[in-house]
Amino acid sequence: MKLGVFTVLYQNLPFEEMLDKLAGMGVEAVELGTGNYPGNSHCNPDELLESPEKLKGFKRAVESRGMIISGLSNHGNPLHPDKKVAVSAHETWRKTVKLAERLEVPVINGFSGCPGDHPQAKFPNWVTCSWPPEYTEVLDWQWNEVVIPYWKEEAKFAEQHGINQIAFEMHPGFVVYNPETLLKLREQAGPSIGANFDPSHLLWQGINPVEAIKKLGKEEAIFHFHAKDTYLDKANISVNGVLDTKHYSDILNRSWTFRSVGYGQDEKAWKDMVSTLRAVGYDYVISIEHEDMLASVDEGLGKAISLLKGALFKEQLTEMWWA
Repeated sequence: MKLGVFTVLYQNLPFEEMLDKLAGMGVEAVELGTGNYPGNSHCNPDELLESPEKLKGFKRAVESRGMIISGLSNHGNPLHPDKKVAVSAHETWRKTVKLAERLEVPVINGFSGCPGDHPQAKFPNWVTCSWPPEYTEVLDWQWNEVVIPYWKEEAKFAEQHGINQIAFEMHPGFVVYNPETLLKLREQAGPSIGANFDPSHLLWQGINPVEAIKKLGKEEAIFHFHAKDTYLDKANISVNGVLDTKHYSDILNRSWTFRSVGYGQDEKAWKDMVSTLRAVGYDYVISIEHEDMLASVDEGLGKAISLLKGALFKEQLTEMWWA
């Protein structure tokens, strides 16, 4: 496994300065934002696609530091009922596919998206319950009329450009938010649909990451992995449950909060996740995503790197000499 970082945390740094900083911290892989929510400060598809020389220099900058690009990330909502928002996200997605082909990056990370509740809607509608019955009707319409047709077509487009790993972050607010919904879309749109497995969003839903890794691993549906942690405030959860719309900065009153690796779950929990990833055959990148209100970027990232360096397996498995 390789240790990586989702570079948006250093979007204020120039590209090569960012690479130098991460290489100096022992990072082996970078995950780069290409637009939509992550922005494209380090990887602008328009600039790179129109200039073979810039593209060549871009690849050389990464490779000369002994690093790889683990994935291109374009997290957006191409299914948004606002057509301008949807078209913008869709165009970024397609440019990202073309850029991944040119850069020979195997994985594209993103969100599944979420439609509205009818063709004239203005805002996305994330359905979380089956009753009253109109919610089930909305869900059926979303999946059958919007989600499945769109991703069937886009999976074909990606495959035409040599991309066979579309990795969705299972994120509440979008139609794919847990292993069941991910596998539902994979069944309909094909095996190029998989997971950018981020345990932080699963933890607050009450999902056991180890069991979720086993479930998706058996289907060979884990394409990328985000290392981000979540602290669960049991006192607040016992009163208000896990659904929480308070601002992320309201830490003392929220039911859960994103944290640096090791500050939500303990080291043993992270070692269990890493071990289970190896058990299901995942041997790619563990990409740190830093979103912690209580730690600076440098300190939070440094602590995550320190913990994960001690948890990752670097050597190939040997024969089982004891059995």
